Amino acid sequence: MKAAVIGSGMAGILAAIELKKVGIEVVVFEKASRLGGTWRDNSYPGLSCDVPAHSYTFSFARNPEWSQHYAPGPEIREYFERVADEFGITTCIRFNSEVVSLVWEDTRWKLETSDGFVDEFPYVFAATGVLHHPNVPEFDGIEEFGGAVFHSAQWDHSVPLDGKKIAVIGTGSTAVQITSALVDRVSEFALFQRSAQWVLPAPNPKFSDEERAEFRSDPEAHEEYVRELAITMFQRTSSAVTELNSIEHQKIAALCRRNLNTVVNDDLREHLTPDYEPMCKRLIVSPDFYEKIQRPHVQLVTSGIDRFTSTGIRTNDGTEHEFDVIVLSTGFRSDQFIRPTRVVGVDHVDLDDVWSPTPLAYLSVMVPGFPNLFMLNGPNGPIGNFSLIEIAERQMSYCMQLISELGRSGAQAVAPTAGATEAFEDERRAAAQNTIWMSGCNSWYLDATGVPASWTFSYDRFVDEMNAPDLSAFVLS
Repeated sequence: MKAAVIGSGMAGILAAIELKKVGIEVVVFEKASRLGGTWRDNSYPGLSCDVPAHSYTFSFARNPEWSQHYAPGPEIREYFERVADEFGITTCIRFNSEVVSLVWEDTRWKLETSDGFVDEFPYVFAATGVLHHPNVPEFDGIEEFGGAVFHSAQWDHSVPLDGKKIAVIGTGSTAVQITSALVDRVSEFALFQRSAQWVLPAPNPKFSDEERAEFRSDPEAHEEYVRELAITMFQRTSSAVTELNSIEHQKIAALCRRNLNTVVNDDLREHLTPDYEPMCKRLIVSPDFYEKIQRPHVQLVTSGIDRFTSTGIRTNDGTEHEFDVIVLSTGFRSDQFIRPTRVVGVDHVDLDDVWSPTPLAYLSVMVPGFPNLFMLNGPNGPIGNFSLIEIAERQMSYCMQLISELGRSGAQAVAPTAGATEAFEDERRAAAQNTIWMSGCNSWYLDATGVPASWTFSYDRFVDEMNAPDLSAFVLS
């Protein structure tokens, strides 16, 4: 009884812990030299989680020591490193060992890595994350630029920033966090905006010594605090995105509009006003972005980029902008999941072919024809302004129940049926038409067919589905 876990970020650590609890031998394969996933890869100034910190913890490893309501990135990375050590997971990880191939042979997965490791595993858990392949646009002339240029997920900390002229391309959550962190450190700052974003005002208070001491001394009260956060994070936010005319959506939209209309001056407000409904794109959470973008030495650039030059960027209106550093905050390729690993299932079917033109999975956790391959935060699961830890825990429980069923039945492999998967996908795509994501914007939530690559039902439906597998939707062999 052994399992391979691909990735040592949040979901990989979770999978390894749960597998070890039931006596399954675990090997975790990590392409990098340290664990942490997105919290290892991203280290840009201002990095923080836009989910409240106390909601962004494992249910079995609560952390009473968070410093702020929205925790900074290094603190989150340290939390995962600590949990991995405490549960004996770090010693199970093969670092610098990227899985390049998975091939189903009889009743096992033959796994090969970039460093020459080959072995067979009855079970494989893909905990590879959603946002880990940087999207780097091909700008004309980028090689001519004489300063430093890098993607936000590949931050070059050797480059000095204080007193410099800085440009950030993009207006998503990352770009907003970088803006807030750097504006007061630089001589000039420019934010290149392709489309305006709605911003939810969200104070980020620090927890006092007394509050942290209370969380430590009273775990039950701490857990109640976490439950209250979860009601807001999951049930209310879920209603806001999956029910276009819901009261919850109206409340959040009103807060965003009030923030824009009361904080931003008349001249800039027109440029910062989106032409779509709040939450159609991932909602930006920030306590001070509007304040920082209005500083005298800060410029919001809305003209498109013509090309890079040796000194900076030329925009389509002919303006030459000079910079010392340019940051590409241009997002990620969110449709990759386990790829570029080559995955070959039953009858030599390649996962790339199954996922053309867009990835799919039964309840986001398994794909027909790929037995014993379990995915955490896989295709079309609940994404957005939620805690992916809570989502992954429910998915992991669901997958472990399927493994337990194999033990009870004497079968060696489990996979969803094509019929159940097709029925679920048809229902999911039909439900998508009533979500905020289809109200008229172009976002990374949309797949290659223009449908949200997300859970389009209620949060309660997700909880119910994950409580116990419907075995009629699976083939055991």
